[in-house]
Amino acid sequence: MTSTGLEHLARTAYEAHRGAVEESLPAWEDATEEEQKAWRAAVSAIAGQTGVTVADLAGVRIQTIMVQVGDQRQSFHTDFIAGRQGALAVIDEYASNHHARFTVAHGFWYVKDLGSTNGTSLNGRRIHAPQRLKKGDKIKIGHTVVTVLSA
Repeated sequence: MTSTGLEHLARTAYEAHRGAVEESLPAWEDATEEEQKAWRAAVSAIAGQTGVTVADLAGVRIQTIMVQVGDQRQSFHTDFIAGRQGALAVIDEYASNHHARFTVAHGFWYVKDLGSTNGTSLNGRRIHAPQRLKKGDKIKIGHTVVTVLSA
């Protein structure tokens, strides 16, 4: 396995872990060298045990979206709900429990309002159908702004 491939796999595994845990973890770039080294070692050991190579994963495209709410950043690799009870928790009295759905389709991320009381806005415009997202987009859920850092 090449060092570039190992780095990519370690970063992908780490970001998947960040998206799955409730605690706030730093982005890969902000993780300590020691943490990054540990993730590279773990991925190397797993790849060696399973026989998975970087070439095997070359055709597998994982669509990741990274968003920021306030000073908290989160990454997601699969569809998720934003709202007071969503995977992307929006603590805002103007947000619905299940306010908006973020979905990946055809290699792109989309946001859709789920019939929320106060609606969902994308870059200042209220949405009524799924809208494609890109880096820098601002989604307003209640009074809370969710910024797309990467998609």
